Amino acid sequence: MRKKRESITPDLTPLIDVVFILLIFFIVSSVFKKEELALVLDLPSSQAQALEIKEKEIFIELSRDKLALFGEEVSLEDFDRQLSKIDNKKRTIIVRIDKNVEYQRVVKILDNLQKYDLNNLSLVTKKD
Repeated sequence: MRKKRESITPDLTPLIDVVFILLIFFIVSSVFKKEELALVLDLPSSQAQALEIKEKEIFIELSRDKLALFGEEVSLEDFDRQLSKIDNKKRTIIVRIDKNVEYQRVVKILDNLQKYDLNNLSLVTKKD
């Protein structure tokens, strides 16, 4: 009488189950970045209509003590340096300013934009 040889292979079903559970966990728990925003701002309200922008925009965010350009916090000196590197002066500039920011600080940012002839501004507000 001959003995049949049994093949020994591990059961992969539990491993596949764990992989799918981990995959679902990471998909559900991940945060998708909507926009390149760095600061949490309390925007002033307005009844202006939404504006459709086609070109790649320049995002500027301004809070009481911070400034962000393209979604990254920058100092005023870095802000000035990065503005000087922008070649296309007609690009749309999206400016988000917290409603509690001092007027002098806003004027300083607008002066920098004017210095580099960047005048295509859009101010972001929240809808009433």
